[in-house]
Amino acid sequence: MSFVEYGDTIKDGDTAIVFLGHESMFPVKVQHGTVTQTKYGVIRHSTDLIGKKYGSKVTCSKGGWVFILHPTPELWTMNLPHRTQILYSTDISIITMMLELKPGSIVCESGTGSGSLSHALIRTVAPTGHLYTVEFHQQRAEKAREEFREHGVEHLVTVTNQDVCKNGFGVSNIADAVFLDIPSPWEAIGHAKSALKAEGGRICSFSPCIEQVQRTCLAMEEYGFTEINTLEILLRVYNVRTISLQIPDLGKAAEDNSSTGFDSSNPSNQGSLCANPQQGTVQFKSGVPLREMVGHTGYLTFATKSLC
Repeated sequence: MSFVEYGDTIKDGDTAIVFLGHESMFPVKVQHGTVTQTKYGVIRHSTDLIGKKYGSKVTCSKGGWVFILHPTPELWTMNLPHRTQILYSTDISIITMMLELKPGSIVCESGTGSGSLSHALIRTVAPTGHLYTVEFHQQRAEKAREEFREHGVEHLVTVTNQDVCKNGFGVSNIADAVFLDIPSPWEAIGHAKSALKAEGGRICSFSPCIEQVQRTCLAMEEYGFTEINTLEILLRVYNVRTISLQIPDLGKAAEDNSSTGFDSSNPSNQGSLCANPQQGTVQFKSGVPLREMVGHTGYLTFATKSLC
């Protein structure tokens, strides 16, 4: 099992996603002799998982059932154990596009955190690219190495435990792109420029506060970066549903009454007006925004290393 290469069959040691519903899923490490408890009953790894196809419908001990899915960076983002605040797919997608990443790209990242963005970057640059990720916190760095090894992507990533603001990324003039998600990104702009290739590259900084953005933009200008711009991505989801509306009365009934000499002002005719059959209805699809939406997550500041 690998996050960058799809496998058909569930094997011992794989990380799989147990899917109970769109709002309920969780990761599980498949191991011989292990059982997993769900609200639908027990899943026995030896008999219910190992050797089965990914995507299989598995019946639990209480008669309920779940699906076992192959892990992807998107599913991992939704289910990973949070060691820090993470980036979600909305921001990750624009980061990947604006940094112009592709298979074979070399990327430097700090900090690693819970590894949400890291898994997406690894899949994007695979099979010939590489991710150099720096994490200040030693335990988080060790846990990230362990997860990358379990997920079969350790050959595509190098995890370093150090302070990127003081010691940089540990590489020079090899990166196509740099990503910063640290409290004081302006202190690492110089190291980011050193890590980027001499012929140029792209940089992105994620910051939740506009004051951080202001200081980062000033530092980028100081180090000669160009095309500096800041984005905020807000995702608004629409619920598509069927709506029934009454067909409007465009006056045909009134014209018919006029042509036959019908007097609507006569009290004796009021009952006849009420007795008219109700107008028909028509159904159509409509998109309605949800009442609640995810608001501000952070600002994304992008820039390009100047060739000068």
